[in-house]
Amino acid sequence: MNVKNVTKKNERIVKPLHPVLLGIIEYTLVIIGSFSIAVSFNIFMLAHQIASGGVSGISILVQHFTGIQPAYTQWIINIPLFIIGVMLVGKNFGLKVLVGTFILPLFILLTKDWPTPTDNPLLASIYGGLGIGLGLGLVYRARGSTGGLDLVAQLINRFTGLSYHLAVPMLDGIVILCAGIFLSPEKALYALIGLFVTSKTIDAIQTGFNVSKVAFIISNEAEKLQQAILNDLDRGLTELDGRGGFTGEERKILMVVLSQSEVSKLKVLVKMVDPSAFVIISDTKEVLGEGFKLHT
Repeated sequence: MNVKNVTKKNERIVKPLHPVLLGIIEYTLVIIGSFSIAVSFNIFMLAHQIASGGVSGISILVQHFTGIQPAYTQWIINIPLFIIGVMLVGKNFGLKVLVGTFILPLFILLTKDWPTPTDNPLLASIYGGLGIGLGLGLVYRARGSTGGLDLVAQLINRFTGLSYHLAVPMLDGIVILCAGIFLSPEKALYALIGLFVTSKTIDAIQTGFNVSKVAFIISNEAEKLQQAILNDLDRGLTELDGRGGFTGEERKILMVVLSQSEVSKLKVLVKMVDPSAFVIISDTKEVLGEGFKLHT
């Protein structure tokens, strides 16, 4: 299949950030994200004994039986895990992982006396999930980690071949199952809600809140449509070669990525140039590439 990219000649090029500035931004995100996780953990999850997976969930169970502060449990688990990870995997774990591994329990210790704003465990699981998901999303955007069972999942993936994306929920599920057994089944249900909200919030932070659109246009007036999109809509596009499944005729297919606000403009353009054109428009969560973000 032939693919032809068509873009406007006067597109601006965004210069990459200086490595030092980028490093400062990334470490700042790790610190802010860790603080968000710590506060949400203390005032929502810990206050209502909602062990929604991970080392944080384990620390809640440990505190329930022994009274040991969760921060100490997390240090006891995370620091050896980090050392094992460096020994077995190498320096890929990185300094940002070490920072997150140390600073998150520290923030948890510093905010342990903050009061909970709600007596409702359902609200606590939802808002706790939001706050933890926001923090983790920021840490992940900075290419960092707060340690915990994520490191265990990486090791399981490396040495057993089990998918990382399967190992993480499996480990979280074991923690939540233990919460259901040793705390109460109701607490486990709230933990599942919190874990679900956390995962969705991480997705939103990672991919952004602005859902873009991708349009595929099949038309006999492809050349005219191409010029209209380039000049009137001010968008680049990709030209694909296609063949009709029934007629066998060769057709040009135009693929255009655009913002949500531009969908109606595209529809008007297509209707003006070729009312019989076949158009497919669907959501796309994330778009990477030169020039696109400058228009949104």
